[in-house]
Amino acid sequence: MSLRLLQHRAQDGTRSLIAAQDDGAVVVKGVATMRELATRAIALGTDLLGALEACGIADGVRIDLELAAGRILAPIDHEDPAHLMMSGTGLTHLGSAESRDKMHQTQAAAALTDSMRIFQEGLTGGKPSAGQTGVQPEWFYKGDGSSLVHPEQALILPSYAQDGGEEPELAGIYLIGPDGTPFRLGICLANEFSDHVTERHNYLWLAHSKLRQAALGPELLVGTPPAHVAGVSRIHRGNAVLWEKPFVSGERNMSHSLANLEFHHFKYRQFRRPGDIHVHFFGTATLSYRDGVQTRQGDLFEIEASPFTLPLRNRLEAGPPASISVRVL
Repeated sequence: MSLRLLQHRAQDGTRSLIAAQDDGAVVVKGVATMRELATRAIALGTDLLGALEACGIADGVRIDLELAAGRILAPIDHEDPAHLMMSGTGLTHLGSAESRDKMHQTQAAAALTDSMRIFQEGLTGGKPSAGQTGVQPEWFYKGDGSSLVHPEQALILPSYAQDGGEEPELAGIYLIGPDGTPFRLGICLANEFSDHVTERHNYLWLAHSKLRQAALGPELLVGTPPAHVAGVSRIHRGNAVLWEKPFVSGERNMSHSLANLEFHHFKYRQFRRPGDIHVHFFGTATLSYRDGVQTRQGDLFEIEASPFTLPLRNRLEAGPPASISVRVL
């Protein structure tokens, strides 16, 4: 089993980092957060495993029990939320264009929609050879660290939202080094929570539909990401499973390589500010919205996939009424 890293917060607020493999999980000595371990690895000129070996280990821990108790955090965060950026790319997975294309079709049935054009360009140019630059993907902004939701915590549906739908996918976690180099720390499960009704109204409202919270799974998978990840996405309503469907991710199931998605994100200098954290969502082809599901307050989203051992679960809750007033000075 590959190395997985988790962030833990005890009842008294004490932070710790947990390293998990197939033979169990242990608390890491000398560092309290994922960002602290990654910063140390960069300074030492080693990888995360090397930094872990230099730290040493302490007591064993049952990560399933800690998750159930609500003490496992997202695998990355930042003490200043403004220095954590969440973004993503869409139309990156084989099959991901179908529902989007239906959203954006016009009476000109013979003409390709913009969504289908972007998808087809990804099929032909999204996995360039080494040293070559591939076609750029669709890109969107999710928010800063204040929009990050931890495992077992609620996803809040804003009062102005028309929909609150799950998007089961993988997210890459990055730390920008002192010289501006982006370092990928690993990947994790994610629920890139979006408003699909708003997006369907007009594809130019995609930016509005993505300005929502997003949840990250408990475990950061370290090292080379698997080419194929298979999982299941579910929605529980009351004591029943309302909707369930398998999903796949990883480069084998994508029209873009991770390297190409990363290049087209980090080519912008403002995304290479030393010390910043980036959470980048890689996209999905599986949505309950496509199957006519309308989520409502109290629904529980659950996403699980191997080689991750813990699920990502978040309940949908309604937010307070929006009351915005701009004052003139």
